[in-house]
Amino acid sequence: MSAPLLQVRGLKARYGRIEVLHGIDLDVMPGQITALLGANGAGKTTSLRALCQFMVQSSGSIQLAGAELLGRSTESIAKLGVGHVPDGRGTFSGLMVEENLRLGAYARASREGMDDDMARIYDYFPRLKERTRQQAGTLSGGEQQMLAIGRALMGRPRLLLLDEPSFGLAPLVVKDIFAIMRRINAEQHVSILLVEQNARLALDLADTAYLLETGRVALSGSVDDMKRSDAVRRAYLGE
Repeated sequence: MSAPLLQVRGLKARYGRIEVLHGIDLDVMPGQITALLGANGAGKTTSLRALCQFMVQSSGSIQLAGAELLGRSTESIAKLGVGHVPDGRGTFSGLMVEENLRLGAYARASREGMDDDMARIYDYFPRLKERTRQQAGTLSGGEQQMLAIGRALMGRPRLLLLDEPSFGLAPLVVKDIFAIMRRINAEQHVSILLVEQNARLALDLADTAYLLETGRVALSGSVDDMKRSDAVRRAYLGE
């Protein structure tokens, strides 16, 4: 069995004096999609921020392919191959679509192959190709989410962190975006750690899942195991 691409052990995270994560363990295997489930306030977004060393103080161990991430800068973590699509999408609203995408390659050691990568992003997201010269702030919510994912992919990540990609979007747009994420995972072999409030969507996409409750891992396993869990079915699947 292959080693995890991402291995997290005893991860604690806090904002100032307020501790949000109380020592979580999780693994993301190479080429797999892992979902992080939980109610609002469970610590899902904080977990992704801690992995990027962004806005939180952390302790424990976070290893990407054996390299310790704890204590590194957010920029150096990006250079190691971690792409982060934060909640709220975080596009540069005053810049054009193409400019946003090119900024996504800032952490790459070489600009070689950028045009090919741009073409690949436009193949995944044809709407973005139609709007290359349009300011990001004038895009629809779904288009901004596509742009945020595309920008992260321009960094050629080994691990893609997605925070609530369905939030505020129409169901048909969400369906399209999740189908594209599945295609990206299959074609690019990018491992994905997905934070998603909609548990049914997440479990339909992922291979494995973790359930967070008040900053601790309450349950983990394959998506089939999670779907069979009475606790998950009652609280998160409405069954």
